[in-house]
Amino acid sequence: MVDYSTRLDAEMLAYLAKCDALYPPDAISLDVVGQRGVYNQMCAAFDRGRPDGLEVADEDWAGVPCRRYEPEGATATVVYYHGGGFVVGGLDSHDSICAEISAATGARLIAVDYPLAPETSYPADFKAALAMFYAVAGAYPGPVVLAGDSAGACLAASVSHAARRSPVRPKGQVLIYGAFGGARDLPSYVEHAEAPQLTARDVDYYLKIRTGGADTPTGDPNFAALQDTDFANLPPTVCFAAECDPLASDSVVYAQALTDAGSKAVCVTEAGLVHGYLRARGMSQRAAQSFDRITGAIAGLAEGQWPPTAL
Repeated sequence: MVDYSTRLDAEMLAYLAKCDALYPPDAISLDVVGQRGVYNQMCAAFDRGRPDGLEVADEDWAGVPCRRYEPEGATATVVYYHGGGFVVGGLDSHDSICAEISAATGARLIAVDYPLAPETSYPADFKAALAMFYAVAGAYPGPVVLAGDSAGACLAASVSHAARRSPVRPKGQVLIYGAFGGARDLPSYVEHAEAPQLTARDVDYYLKIRTGGADTPTGDPNFAALQDTDFANLPPTVCFAAECDPLASDSVVYAQALTDAGSKAVCVTEAGLVHGYLRARGMSQRAAQSFDRITGAIAGLAEGQWPPTAL
């Protein structure tokens, strides 16, 4: 069993202590209302406010509630899908993250408040994510880059697979500690089954609630991108994995599948970081440096760089 007290540095341990005081490690034992309450409380504690110079407006796109962040002179657009296991999270939980991405990249960013489980079940989340992408891509000239973390990275990847033969395609995708449907015998699921912030048991819980208790779909890339059999002709992709995360191997395997099929992809595994580390960017130098690489990758893909110079 991994001893995270020695595996992680002092800054990450301090971050985890703050998280645990707000969001209990056994949060999935709470009902959904309780889970959302403690998650929102934790996210609010790490909120850093918005940088100056952004126009921010709540809008509907294809019937999906969204929040637009727009710096002056933006020519590229980022569509961002938030994390939260398809159960928690929303526009407020990721507000400062999205605002900082927009400010750092100079791109318009539209955050997507896709429908959550258990009130809705798959494929409602995917359908909303895809419809919203098409609506945004049709409304703005210039490149559109997809991005997301955790469950949101799962949605972003599935949207890319669905849209790749469409006349409207994303310019690239940046996927942050995503869940792509990897096999449970992959190395990270075994080594980091009891990792802080997300355990293998948590992953299984979120998958089950996403489907409304039904069996996990198979052979369905709209549910999880690694269920596809064709990884060609996908947009340039940068995956960011947290080393101490049961999902880390998903990013490694997904990037390799794209590369093997002739698509452009790279996986960056961030040492000494845990799932959800975007919230730690104000407490951890490692998390802050990864956030800079993430925003650099988004900006680079929007400009057509491969690989993005930020990497």
